[in-house]
Amino acid sequence: MALYATEGLLEVLIEFAADREPAEANVPIAATDAGELAGVDGRLGDLDPATPVLTHFYLPDAAGSVNAVFGMDLGTPSGGAQARFVSHPTGPQGITKTDDLAGVVLVAVPPWDAGTVTAFDRSGSRLELVRLDAEPPVESIE
Repeated sequence: MALYATEGLLEVLIEFAADREPAEANVPIAATDAGELAGVDGRLGDLDPATPVLTHFYLPDAAGSVNAVFGMDLGTPSGGAQARFVSHPTGPQGITKTDDLAGVVLVAVPPWDAGTVTAFDRSGSRLELVRLDAEPPVESIE
């Protein structure tokens, strides 16, 4: 099974992991349908427009005080996050028992570059990670 993610998202996640070191990063990630992406490389043309592509991340500390007081997670939008990114500054390159799990988990280890990101399903089986040169649609608040 292949998992698709934008190169821009992977670069930002790696920067976040490097900034957090020696602590681990733990970030929820959301997807956009391939048909909504723009400025893409040729590989996207072969994808079904409904194929989810990981494009957005949510700051893990967003709404932390509301969560601490009321037990409500307001940092992740109502649509939820379809995946999670975690970093392991001291290894391993895989899912651990202490990781927060999602349907798909991206794991990064040093050295911090996009080539160190590996995808796994919930059971820990490795998935093919396909990087796309694509941009999600620009969103605005009216």
